[in-house]
Amino acid sequence: MHTPDPRPDASAHAPSAPLLSGRGLTKAYGPTYALAGVDIEVRPGEAVAIMGASGSGKTTLLHVLAGIITPDAGTVTLQTRTGARLVNDLRESERSKLRREELGFVFQQGLLLPELTAVENVALPLMLAGHPREAAQAHAAQWLAALGLAGMEDRRIGQLSGGQAQRVAIARAQATGARVVFADEPTGALDSATSADVMTALLDATLRQGHALVVVTHDPQVAARCTRTIRLSDGRIVQGERTTAVAR
Repeated sequence: MHTPDPRPDASAHAPSAPLLSGRGLTKAYGPTYALAGVDIEVRPGEAVAIMGASGSGKTTLLHVLAGIITPDAGTVTLQTRTGARLVNDLRESERSKLRREELGFVFQQGLLLPELTAVENVALPLMLAGHPREAAQAHAAQWLAALGLAGMEDRRIGQLSGGQAQRVAIARAQATGARVVFADEPTGALDSATSADVMTALLDATLRQGHALVVVTHDPQVAARCTRTIRLSDGRIVQGERTTAVAR
């Protein structure tokens, strides 16, 4: 289990091979192409924002890259702790294991389990990976503290504010040491001030470890804080923009 480290990671700024890459990604639903030959690379220390109008293919791209759905054509390659894996060639059970152990997810509504406490939500993926309950919850508590939630470990999700609940989701995404974190409209249900705080927590928790973040967003302020923005239209990348630094 990876312990939170508040110090910037120098590897986040060094040239490196992609952690995640997609080549020629195509996905159609009937006659409509959600993806029409997309190429994308995500490197360590990058925060990549994916933007586009409704129906442009941005959520489909995130789901394909994360192995939630398989492309009709093209390849997705993930650099795991044990080497490169061709994600789209894996069986569903193997992709599920890969998502649980190598990837992290933060969604608009968090998708946390309301019957569990904050620390239990964060510890759950660790326990599913075989870690003992006590060790998993101790590690989960470290992540909650690192994200400003010390003392709230035993609160259920309904007892937390929207911003606090999203921090629990971020802690859960980070607790397994995920090298790539996917976030689908992670601030969409939050007010502007809370949105900024949550985005700061998400960027800090991910990039300071030299990991990567892929964010689907409609919010230009969220995209402006990422290192790179990709814009989709009709399943194709139509524009890519890079900023000089991540705004935290």
